[in-house]
Parts: sequence; C-alpha cells; structure tokens
Amino acid sequence: MNVNLTPKPINFKFGEYINKGFELMKKDFGGVFVGFLVCLLMSIIPFCGILAMGNFYKYLRKIDKNQQASPGDIFDFKDFMPYLILQLIIVGGIFALSIPLGIFGFLGGISSYGNGEPSVMWPLMMIPFMILMFIAIYYFTLKGFYISALISFKGITDIKTAWNISKVMTQGNLLNIFLFSLVVSILAQIGVVACGIGVFLTLPFACTAYYYAFDDAIQQLERDEISEIGIKDKY
Repeated sequence: MNVNLTPKPINFKFGEYINKGFELMKKDFGGVFVGFLVCLLMSIIPFCGILAMGNFYKYLRKIDKNQQASPGDIFDFKDFMPYLILQLIIVGGIFALSIPLGIFGFLGGISSYGNGEPSVMWPLMMIPFMILMFIAIYYFTLKGFYISALISFKGITDIKTAWNISKVMTQGNLLNIFLFSLVVSILAQIGVVACGIGVFLTLPFACTAYYYAFDDAIQQLERDEISEIGIKDKY
C-alpha cells in the first residue's frame, strides 16, 4: 500500500482519453469485449459491482501495456474490502440524503390530510433541498473521481486516504471531469438508441476512456515520485 504518495492536481487531458479509448477498442476489441462480459457477470454478485469495474481497469491496463491478460483475472477479490467499504459509504450517504425527502413527504401528507386538499408548501420546500442534494452528490462524486484508480492501481486500501488524495488530484478539474463524464455517458447511451445491440460496443468504450483517465493520472503522480527520488539521490 503506497500511503506515501504525494498528491498533486492532475493535468486532465479530456480529448486524449476519448481518442485512446477508441484506439484500444480497435487494437483488441475481442479482449476488451470478453473482459467487459466477465465484468458484467461478476457484477451480478452482491456488493461486487464496483470491485468488478476496478478489476476490469487492471485488465485493460495489461492489454494496453501488451502484457498477458486473462479475463479470469477480473474475478479477483484481493480489493474486496476497500471496495465494499466504499460501496457501503455510498449507500449510507444516499440513505442519509433520502431521509429529509421522506420527512417532507410525510409532512406534506399530514397537511393535505388535515384540510382535505393537497398542500403545495412542502413540495415547494423540497425543490431547493433536492437541488442542494444533487449538487452535493455531484461534488462528492467528482472529488472522489480517482478513488477507484488509487485502490486498483496504487493499492491504497484506506478509503479516507484515497479520498484525500483524490480531492487534491481533482483540484481545478471538476468542470473538465464533469464534461468528460457527460460526453462519455452520451456516447455510451448511443448504443442503447441503436436497438440496444450497440450497447455492447459503446459501454466497453466508456470503460476504456475511463481507464485512460485513471491510468494517466496515476502515471503523472508516479513520474513526480521518480523525479523526487532522483533529486534526493543527488544530495
């Protein structure tokens, strides 16, 4: 576990990640596609969806680096605990945010029951809360963008450490990361529009684009580590 990793804001290369995603698909479509199917299969196992994606990124890295890669490598439970904790945090956060919505709905039901007419006060009060809720969700999602990469590529198993590093890595890049995620999502949805069959082409591409975003970020940090080691050796 590399807890001594020195984080820094990442130079986010929006277009490069998308282009490299297409290139990897052309380079070894069969390998990417089979790995994606195995990832889907593993995702059926309870609490293993995020783990499956993390392992799929490792698999894509092997293909990208021309290393021997087997789809069976995706069924690796080495990182199960950190991904389980991450998933429980996400579920707990969503549950906590949903509690006020339930309270607003309950109060709205009581007020409409008392006077026999539906009250618009509580629904109106829910609107600003829902806006703030979506902002909070997007903020934490974007700030934690690199957590999966830090777990899978750097072996950081402490979620708090991964979160703190990811916060620094995403500084100044929240808009770029949001637009990147939006564009990749739109491209992935094109397969659904194409009678659903194309989804088996566009969804694997979305994964390859994300892989390059993660791999490039980790490489930038690793280059800094090597540079720092070189400077220390001179002295």
